[in-house]
Amino acid sequence: MIRVMVVDDEALVRSGFRLILNAAEDIEVVATATGAEAVATVRRERPDVVLLDIRMPDVDGLTVLGQVRALPEPPVVAMLTTFDADDYVVTALKSGAAGFLLKDTEPDQLAQLVRTLAAGGVVMSPKASYAVWRGRPAAGADEDAGRVGLLSEREREVLVLVAEGLSNAEIGARIHLSAGTVKDHVSAILTKLRVGSRVQAALLAQRAGLLDTRGGEPGR
Repeated sequence: MIRVMVVDDEALVRSGFRLILNAAEDIEVVATATGAEAVATVRRERPDVVLLDIRMPDVDGLTVLGQVRALPEPPVVAMLTTFDADDYVVTALKSGAAGFLLKDTEPDQLAQLVRTLAAGGVVMSPKASYAVWRGRPAAGADEDAGRVGLLSEREREVLVLVAEGLSNAEIGARIHLSAGTVKDHVSAILTKLRVGSRVQAALLAQRAGLLDTRGGEPGR
């Protein structure tokens, strides 16, 4: 059972997410909270996944993210936003969020996105991801491309699949490798790219134009 917590300042959003996710047999919303209540609730309930509103009036979502990520054995955190392009999103991803999704994500997709997060995958809703990156300056793109150039062909293939949101097990099934071998490739990728997380690697791949060669948008 995947234990989920929803943090949002609007009661309607919290109850809506609880209703949708509790309909899944393998997911349980163990708590909902406002920003001010979030950290204490995480400590008490120990959820596997936290869906965290990025903009809240009482305590900002980025502040909550930092506090939650600083906890021992922190849960996976994904940011919720109502904006197609939210300036806070990239900051949140660089600060340790495992992805982001729009609040109007289709109900039938929401449970699968939570499963992806729980399995260690990256979640970047395609609509939001495209809007965030569209028109962003390509500052540092040459440096990013240079780092990507350090990767082997197999590592580049794994990196693209990481950026698409796949977990190690899903990547292994896609390219016929064991999950352990994929894990080794991911570790090597993070080292060569000098980044600290799968999400940061996915962002770098996007900036370097690696995903453009696949003809698709990052995310799932």
